[in-house]
Amino acid sequence: MRRHYVRQSELTMAIDRSHIGVVSEPREIDVEKGQLRFFAKATGEINPVYFDEEAARAAGHPTIPAPPTFLFSLQLGAPAKRGDIFDPENGIGVDVRRILHGEQRFTYHRPIYAGDRMTLTTTTTDIYDKKGGALEFITQKTQGVNAAGQLCVEMQVVTVVRNG
Repeated sequence: MRRHYVRQSELTMAIDRSHIGVVSEPREIDVEKGQLRFFAKATGEINPVYFDEEAARAAGHPTIPAPPTFLFSLQLGAPAKRGDIFDPENGIGVDVRRILHGEQRFTYHRPIYAGDRMTLTTTTTDIYDKKGGALEFITQKTQGVNAAGQLCVEMQVVTVVRNG
């Protein structure tokens, strides 16, 4: 069996800071009941409003709402073409084997519901390093806007890139 060894120089390439300020193209994704139920179950949610439409209506919702942190899943379902962390041609081009999840923050403005069509836009807001470049940090902010043009949620994600 032949093994491929990655040279140290391939691992320590600094991230190009010119990506700071890059805004992705707006991308649309539909919010489906099945994916909401799946996400709720996968995250350990037990509140029936996230599974049962009648329970959701009884709680004052028009239909099944999206569980907290669901925007992260929507973003995975509609990756950016411009500014994507992993895309080496149109994005930042980080090797997935080098990343760690650093931080994730949400600001909620209004609920997301099953049947909504969301438009996502992601901006790379910062890239910086620590420990002499051994760790690099990419901060990206994603906004989720519904079809009525209303801002529903903002998410900030910090991705840590290990060098060496």
